[in-house]
Amino acid sequence: MISPWKQVLGDGIEQLHPKLRAYFSTIPEGSVGVGGGVFSVVGTPRRWLWPALALLGRQGIAFPAWQRDVPFAIRNHPVTDAHGRDAVLAFRTFRFRTFLSRGGERRMVDAITAERRGLVDYLGDERRWVARLSATVVGGELHLASTSFAVRLGRFEVPIPRRFAPVVELVERFDDSTDRQHVSLAITSPTFGRLYEYSGSFRYVILEQR
Repeated sequence: MISPWKQVLGDGIEQLHPKLRAYFSTIPEGSVGVGGGVFSVVGTPRRWLWPALALLGRQGIAFPAWQRDVPFAIRNHPVTDAHGRDAVLAFRTFRFRTFLSRGGERRMVDAITAERRGLVDYLGDERRWVARLSATVVGGELHLASTSFAVRLGRFEVPIPRRFAPVVELVERFDDSTDRQHVSLAITSPTFGRLYEYSGSFRYVILEQR
């Protein structure tokens, strides 16, 4: 397997901070990447968006919440997708204190792979939402930005018009002073502004599965 980020960045992956380079490099066969930390913020304070986020939450994509200091865990698995492409399947578990008046864990799922034009992220348990992403290295950080969105209907992908499509921006960096990886994501709309966000830090290791 060759990691999707290596396929897209090529030799540019060497410009990443060494700890990020390890995170985005190929996970050896028979191993899994695991990590844990705290998101300083998750969700959106704009409660009128919460009904739509509740629908996405059922699919393992985003959640109707606005909370701080949310513990989370991540597991990255190397897989081969339905098209025979190398991919990384990620499970992120959020431990919310309250969630629509209830506490509990919620899981976000995505599978990322690569094609000639860049990264492709299949979102949710059923991989129904498709985001295409550009990837660049800036000062040792990885910057991702969405270039298009689509919805999978059976074997077909239906593009979402650019004027309606959300815009995703994500930055991964490593802080040597705390020995932690930091991630921040913002989803915005040309019409409605910021729709959703999360930001936090974690530690991460590759473990051999037994």
